[in-house]
Amino acid sequence: MAARPSTDPTMPTSWYQPAPDALWARLKAQGKLRFTTLFNLVWSFWAFGDLVFTPKLPAHWVLVTAITFPTFLVLYALAYTRPVAHAKWYATAMALVGYSAMSFNASGGACYVIFACSFMGFQGSPRVCMARTLAVLAVFVALALTVMHWPWQVALVMTIVALAVSTANLLYRMNGQKDWELKLSHDEVRRLAATAERERIGRDLHDLLGHTLSLITLKLELSRRLMDRDTEAARREMEEAERVARHALAEVRSAVTGIRATGVAAELASARLLLGSSAVAFDYVSDIPALPTRMENELALVLREAVTNIHRHAKASVAEAKVQVVGNDLVLCIADNGRGGAATEGNGLCGMRERVRSLGGTVTLESEKGKGTRVIIRVPMTDADKRLAGKPAVAPALPSGNRLAS
Repeated sequence: MAARPSTDPTMPTSWYQPAPDALWARLKAQGKLRFTTLFNLVWSFWAFGDLVFTPKLPAHWVLVTAITFPTFLVLYALAYTRPVAHAKWYATAMALVGYSAMSFNASGGACYVIFACSFMGFQGSPRVCMARTLAVLAVFVALALTVMHWPWQVALVMTIVALAVSTANLLYRMNGQKDWELKLSHDEVRRLAATAERERIGRDLHDLLGHTLSLITLKLELSRRLMDRDTEAARREMEEAERVARHALAEVRSAVTGIRATGVAAELASARLLLGSSAVAFDYVSDIPALPTRMENELALVLREAVTNIHRHAKASVAEAKVQVVGNDLVLCIADNGRGGAATEGNGLCGMRERVRSLGGTVTLESEKGKGTRVIIRVPMTDADKRLAGKPAVAPALPSGNRLAS
């Protein structure tokens, strides 16, 4: 009978294919950059350190190294490509290889133990991960001091290196989890904003159409009854029903197009979460004017790109965003107190210009080195746009990169 592949989703369909939840699969989003993780193997040259630091190699050094080093490489590959829950077992086997090699290849044994500790932080709670690492190091130190009679200084240095590597990987994993949770928070903010807007539109349509359609129905029934007795009165009722229907149609259009800055509001809330994760205090206007539908999506995407640039490149501590009507223009201003000095325009800013240009607007970039960056988007508004957005009594001052820097 032909063997069937396992139905367990955590297991690969082929032994040579990484498991879906393997460390290697988790790095898939990095594309080709994930191959840079293989450079960690550069440190395995310490397995041959005895060739440099030991005047006379112990007996069987070549044989032990020829056996343990390929075994270490196989365990290293398995720890990366098998399910992450199994990594601790491959790391334990790696540590056992290190213990057995210490009597014949001192630097190689220590090297394998350090690599074993590096894999202990990828699965489990921080406390459990550190307990595993300390257990591996406790055995290593005991063997080094009591069996191998190494100087305590050497054992201490190796222990510190192993602890540092294990802790670094543990922190790397925890930061990755926080980034994922932050992304989920951003998606949830957008989803809740969209849900709230759908509910608002549903309530508005119910309130508008419930009464209006009832009124139209009554007038049409009345006009039908009057048709034979009073043609003129029936005609007036039908004209009144037509007027009510046209008015209802205008109100429905107003309700549908009155999606007041839902996209921008969601992006501003998401921006506060994103910039907060990089220790940037982000402030934005809370009373956003109603935005015309034709501007909504484009400005939301422009705002997202501007905030992403602050997060990735600005190295700022404070940022602001403001949407306002100034004269005949809708103005979106994003400012930060970062390093500034943006001499060239990347794909992000070029994309922003194209989006704003499609609305007939302009993008102004002020980025003096050391004084932050200020992006001002101006989009002309028609009279209908201004009536929808409302006319502010006094236009507040735009946020300034220089003011933020102070």
